[in-house]
Amino acid sequence: MQCRLFKNLFLFAVGGGAFYLLEVFWRGYSHRSMLMVGGLCFLLIGQINEHMLTWNMLLLLQMGIAAVMVTGIELIAGFIFNVWLGLDVWDYSALPGNLWGQICPQYTAIWFLLSVTAILLDDYIRHWFFGEEKPGYKLI
Repeated sequence: MQCRLFKNLFLFAVGGGAFYLLEVFWRGYSHRSMLMVGGLCFLLIGQINEHMLTWNMLLLLQMGIAAVMVTGIELIAGFIFNVWLGLDVWDYSALPGNLWGQICPQYTAIWFLLSVTAILLDDYIRHWFFGEEKPGYKLI
């Protein structure tokens, strides 16, 4: 139990930190709430292989599931941080196809492309640091 908790906290911290730095690189700044959002997204992306699916699943399908998950978390986080708490962390209102200014198809496409990095990073952290099975991927 302790090892599992440590592993999840470690993965949460890696994902949260990476997401925060990605935001700083992309927008020039970020908000501390993105540490929590990024950590949660990273943990959930890791669960695609751990519990939802097998290693034989196409990497592109994993990326699609990850993009949908991140977009869903972004919508929930947007309602919490932007709407209810009024923090105005992001606003996609000016982008076509946006939903309440919280999510948009353009960012779902970006999450799809970026998710391969998260999938690989999660899998290799689990392998290198926690002795889990070496990952393998099916591209076609």
